[in-house]
Amino acid sequence: MKLSDFVVTEAIVPQLTSAERDEVIRELIDALVRAGACAKSLRDELVKMIIDREKRGSTGFGKGVAVPHVKHPKIKKMAAAIGISHQGVDFKALDKAPVYTVILLLSPQDKPDEHLQAMENIFSNLQKETFRKFLRQATRVDEVQDLIQETDAERIPG
Repeated sequence: MKLSDFVVTEAIVPQLTSAERDEVIRELIDALVRAGACAKSLRDELVKMIIDREKRGSTGFGKGVAVPHVKHPKIKKMAAAIGISHQGVDFKALDKAPVYTVILLLSPQDKPDEHLQAMENIFSNLQKETFRKFLRQATRVDEVQDLIQETDAERIPG
């Protein structure tokens, strides 16, 4: 599985306007709704589910990144939004540092294997300092797309 299999180009937000965690989550869900990746009728429920998940334990795992995620029965196809904050957002990350890159993943509830594959892909790429650095520096959608394509090309198929 490649990043391009589930990252929705129209839901890449290279300059988040929100500075608070919950607002960033809303902004990224709204981007996925606008892109047609999830129904507008699910918006409030998805936002609530993700915020509730964050309250139980932050998905900010350190190094300036967070990966909020949720599985939902009405999501038919996995979809991710990417948001970049140039000022940093307090995500209550494990290392207490601000988060600059947020990858928000929506997954079908009945496809846990796909969800795990996507999460593994996201985390393995976010472990790479170069990937994090280039993502954080991106200011345009095409720059993020180029990075995703380069990253996908490096991955071994399988």
